[in-house]
Amino acid sequence: MNNQYAAFEKDFQGEKAIWLTHGRYEAAVLPEIGANLILFRDTEKGYHFLREPLAEEMEDFKASPGVYGIPVLFPPNRYEDGKFPWEGQVYQLPVNEPATGNHLHGYMHTLPWAVERYTSDSYESVVILSQKVNGGHLYKQYFPFDFTIKLRYTLSDAGLQQQVTIINEGTQRMPNLLAFHTAINAPFAPDSKASDYRVKITIGERHELNERMLPLGQFQPLTPDEELMKGSGVNPYFDGMDNHYTAVPQNGRNAMVLTDTRTGDKLIYDVGTSYKHWMIWNNGANGQYFCPEPQMNLVNAPNISGKGAEEIGLIGLEPGEIWEETSRLYCINN
Repeated sequence: MNNQYAAFEKDFQGEKAIWLTHGRYEAAVLPEIGANLILFRDTEKGYHFLREPLAEEMEDFKASPGVYGIPVLFPPNRYEDGKFPWEGQVYQLPVNEPATGNHLHGYMHTLPWAVERYTSDSYESVVILSQKVNGGHLYKQYFPFDFTIKLRYTLSDAGLQQQVTIINEGTQRMPNLLAFHTAINAPFAPDSKASDYRVKITIGERHELNERMLPLGQFQPLTPDEELMKGSGVNPYFDGMDNHYTAVPQNGRNAMVLTDTRTGDKLIYDVGTSYKHWMIWNNGANGQYFCPEPQMNLVNAPNISGKGAEEIGLIGLEPGEIWEETSRLYCINN
């Protein structure tokens, strides 16, 4: 095995994992637990960019896989009373968040995924995973659609690229609503503190949410700290955040930039412009990790009236159509 570039199977905390290495970077994905990209590291500097479960946290991770690594949310976020109106039908999702009476996040991040292949060469190391929905698949209880989701993770000198592909393989137009609940370590450097970090995110306006965390159809004024977050940057723990924003690309990019002011290094999360919304959650300003979540659609989009489908991200795929987007995580060293 070449230590500079490789793709191989090896356990992570007792779970099957596909590991990628390339130069100073390494990454690992857990096919049996939602195809979660559970770690992305700079091995030369000892940086851990994603929140990884420790051995003693694995049971918590399995119970709540949405707050570690990069979980796949399909459909993402909350749906009022679990109802999902689409093309004249109302599909019923389980109410799995009793506190709000909503459905939350779907189940793609909890299911086993197939490993299609993994390979490496001097140019890149790659793993491709897929989730095929047909026949007796769990999702057929809720949505009568046949489709495949593919995740391709590529590790190279340019960092970690994520390519997601959704293919409508059925006979009906299907909803295509997707997000990633990406958990970023801040601090990611072992000798830095939370107070050393500044984050900039291409947010636009903040949606007003009700007590059930559903949008009311209006915007709230941004606070001075939120203005800094979309401008020069602010500490990611300036306040407890569980906020929903529009995404407004800057300089052609929809991205988060996290700067370690002690080292000068910057972690870039460039998510692509198909994601028209951001959820930002920092678990009560915990000082350890936060989640900048690129999201295609407005929370509860199928139940929103009076707004255009493109505006709220209520996107559909016709039979045979393919939707695709790429994102990238990489570090610029000072």
